[in-house]
Amino acid sequence: MKITSDNHIDYLPADEIEARQVELLKKHLSYTLAHSPFYKDKFSKQDIAAISKLSDFSKFPRTSKKDLAEFNAEFLSIVQREVVEYVTTSGTTGKPVSIALSKNDLERLAYNEARSLEIAGFTADDIVQITTTLDKCFMAGMAYYLGLTKIGAAVLRAGQGTPEFHWEMIRQVNPTSLIAVPSFLQKLGSHSSAISNRITRALCIGEPLRNADFSDNQLSKNIKQHWNIDLRSTYASTEMATAFTECQEKQGGHLLPELIILEILDEHGNEVADGELGEVTVTPLGIEGMPLVRFQTGDLARKHADTCACGRNTPRLGPIEGRLAQMIKLKGTTIYPNQIEEILHNYPSASPYLIEIDRDYNGLDEVSIVLPETFTEEESYNLLIGLQARLRVKPTIKKSSASAIQQLLFRGNSRKPKKIIDHRNASF
Repeated sequence: MKITSDNHIDYLPADEIEARQVELLKKHLSYTLAHSPFYKDKFSKQDIAAISKLSDFSKFPRTSKKDLAEFNAEFLSIVQREVVEYVTTSGTTGKPVSIALSKNDLERLAYNEARSLEIAGFTADDIVQITTTLDKCFMAGMAYYLGLTKIGAAVLRAGQGTPEFHWEMIRQVNPTSLIAVPSFLQKLGSHSSAISNRITRALCIGEPLRNADFSDNQLSKNIKQHWNIDLRSTYASTEMATAFTECQEKQGGHLLPELIILEILDEHGNEVADGELGEVTVTPLGIEGMPLVRFQTGDLARKHADTCACGRNTPRLGPIEGRLAQMIKLKGTTIYPNQIEEILHNYPSASPYLIEIDRDYNGLDEVSIVLPETFTEEESYNLLIGLQARLRVKPTIKKSSASAIQQLLFRGNSRKPKKIIDHRNASF
């Protein structure tokens, strides 16, 4: 798949972008109906030819994470010999699910990431150190590698490792950019007083950098205390195989219109108004191996359809503000773990940490924060005051050794830390 210049589609008028998306969507639906055992029955009463605008698509059934887990084999839409790669979801809110990719799906993945990296300002002149895992069936690490090589950048496949290991790689190769989880960037910066002047940019995954109004959140501020670096956020998932990435304006991740349809839906499955919070629901276009239609990610965010200051007319996805599966009703107040994490980021000594969710003897939600034994009583008091002020509730604070917390973070040989333990769901 040839890389399309931003000028080709991103800057077109919104109605022209939608017209192109409708055309691609109809091709995607026709392919899915013809090849996917799972969708054949679901599409039996749907008229694909009748779609003339994206709002017509709302009549099609949605697909849940539960569907993908329970009927995984029925989503396979190519013969076995055409599968060239298996990847798995991270299992952040449930058990990992396998996704099969064809050769064309891999090429699409490279194209997607090349487009996203170019939006984030990466060029062939960059030397990029990847600090996320490139093994354990992880799609993201592979996608970054494929995208970077596609735009001609040099890649340092450092993968996961200690801050000391990564600083040694930085000293040896002197890269210009990093790809990293924000909390690791914070740790990386705090381990060295000799920041490389060559590293000017980082593409951040897995954790938000912005508040809902696009201002820097506390984690972003913490990183910038260590070094003057241009932080860009990107959001994606294994299931969607498509990224939403910030441009220089940092006002949300740009949709790639030739690769994905985005809907933000309320609890009843209706599209919310522009700028309102809802569930991110996606239809990745052009997937062969395991195509999906109206896939509910479980993530909560806002869509912004106004023209970006960069000139692009593509819709933008705001930061993830919570996950439906991790919603907590604590003493009548609805909160999400990421709101607690935002406050924890004010306390460097609160790392590592875990957030445990359970039910009390009355069947009501209760929340505990597990912190290192070195976190002082004074810090605990101030943390509770901050939680009460921001969230109007006070979770329980527990203490444990840093090594015990670290072991739980990577429970089940997870390839990335799982900071939330939800005992309400046995599949955590």
